[in-house]
Amino acid sequence: MSNYRLQVLICGGTGCVSSGCLDVQEALIESLRKHGLYEETKVIKVGCFGFCEQGPIMKVYPDNTFYVRVKAEDCAEIVEEHLLKGRPVDRLFFKEPSTGERYSHHRDMPFYQSQVRVALKLCGVVDPENIEDYIAVDGYDALAKAVTEMTPMQIIDTIKASGLRGRGGAGFPTGVKWETAHNAKSDKKYVICNADEGDPGAFMDRSIMEGDPHSVIEAMTLAAYAIGADEGVVYIRAEYPLAVNRLEIAIGQAREYGLLGKNIFGTDFSFDISVSLGAGAFVCGEETALINSVQGQRGEPSLKPPFPAQVGLWKKPTVINNVETLANIPQIINKGADWFQSIGAPGNSGTKVFALAGKINNVGLVEVPMGIKVSDIIYKIGGGIRGGKKFKAMQTGGPSGGCISDENIDVEVTFENLQKVGSMMGSGGMIVMDEDDCMVDIAKFYLDFTVEESCGKCTPCRIGNKRLFEILGRISEGKGKLSDLDELRDLGVIIKDSSLCGLGQTAPNPVLSTIKFFAEEYRAHVEDRKCPSGVCKGLLRYVIIPEKCIACTLCKRVCPTECIIGEPKVTHVIDQERCIKCGACESKCPKRAIVRG
Repeated sequence: MSNYRLQVLICGGTGCVSSGCLDVQEALIESLRKHGLYEETKVIKVGCFGFCEQGPIMKVYPDNTFYVRVKAEDCAEIVEEHLLKGRPVDRLFFKEPSTGERYSHHRDMPFYQSQVRVALKLCGVVDPENIEDYIAVDGYDALAKAVTEMTPMQIIDTIKASGLRGRGGAGFPTGVKWETAHNAKSDKKYVICNADEGDPGAFMDRSIMEGDPHSVIEAMTLAAYAIGADEGVVYIRAEYPLAVNRLEIAIGQAREYGLLGKNIFGTDFSFDISVSLGAGAFVCGEETALINSVQGQRGEPSLKPPFPAQVGLWKKPTVINNVETLANIPQIINKGADWFQSIGAPGNSGTKVFALAGKINNVGLVEVPMGIKVSDIIYKIGGGIRGGKKFKAMQTGGPSGGCISDENIDVEVTFENLQKVGSMMGSGGMIVMDEDDCMVDIAKFYLDFTVEESCGKCTPCRIGNKRLFEILGRISEGKGKLSDLDELRDLGVIIKDSSLCGLGQTAPNPVLSTIKFFAEEYRAHVEDRKCPSGVCKGLLRYVIIPEKCIACTLCKRVCPTECIIGEPKVTHVIDQERCIKCGACESKCPKRAIVRG
């Protein structure tokens, strides 16, 4: 590294790739060559910085300047002004939406100040395709320490003492799961990394795989040593090509360095990892369905017990952990259980990674200590609601979760607290909604997803959720009745209590939580035949306010069904029978004379 005077890190996560980071990298290198700086500047494509709303992101060392929304055409100015003359380009600094203040350093930005990065510690720091970058920041130290200095039970005891719980949704104690597999008697055992992240709006695990794949490989190898396994599988969606590619590169490098394969660190411990590509079935995020898929069978859940730690892949004891859970393991071994326990809340130690999205100013990937308030995530990290709108709800836990209302906005984020308010931790999606969102429509959206993704094996999930969706459909079309609300509640509880796996058991959550905290909105749909947010098209009417209409005919000209009646200088009227509620007239009216009624 001494050969380089400057380092430039460019975010190479999926979000920034889609925003043009590869063009930025190419333009930057071209400009560096032009000005004779290429030989003394190291350009590194790293993983996700987390601030996805502001991509492509570029970071310049040694002054640690943080640039956002960089375009290829900005690179010449960055090289000429900053790298040559030492004058950072302040127009590319992040501008806080609520205050207008600009920040040149990410540590000063409110988005990062409340975060504690453990699982994401090396994302945006190391080159994910270079094992030496990982080794340079203590990578594989935990593995070396474990296999040469610790017994398997010492590792398990450390993980148990840390209080680490599964980050895939259920929150089961990781050390207990490992101990169960360790104690199981078998001639063969397996370790599986569950990278089948399918929640709408969730990209936590994918970002770790793209930005720090070696942490997952090291953690799987530690788990294998702890339970006595010699074979591991990463089950990952084929639709995540960047994560798959970087993972395969990392596995190949680990083998080349002797960190996978036979006699790791000169001991009699051997372990290797293969990659199994999933076809994108949401239900395969469930442990037993995942195992069936890896075995080439239909991805359907199986009855438990026995649990996979006792009888798993190929009927052998198998530890299954998700990506985020594993990303914590090496640091726990290196720094100790007490260090991990010092972060978070009682019974909920450590951090949690969330994909923060929706009607919020700062969209991105955030890692926060357990116990943080939802309101702090929204307003301190997220920068508040976009456009100055009023907060209405936050959906946590993806399609299996529930909506947190304004009434519970100060709830502290723990597994138990979220369940108490009708939601769940889930894998970590957080979708923020404002006053313009309809909660009936939100429940319908998530239920539509789970109905589509149900494997169909058990009747409560296959039929019950379909019935829930049909009732919501009637309500959103203005055909509902008050008894439908009771039926939604009763049927939702039955489905939760009788479904075979976690998908069916949690699918009614969006319905049950929204009907609990937004009952008046459901009643408005049924009793008043009105959608207060103006979202449900079956209940939507566009009306022209006569005193505001200037009869300019702009609305009439854009109407695709010619349902607007009126001539120039004559107040217009909308024919409700012919109106398809497309909203073209509302958006075109210069005087805002057209409103949703």
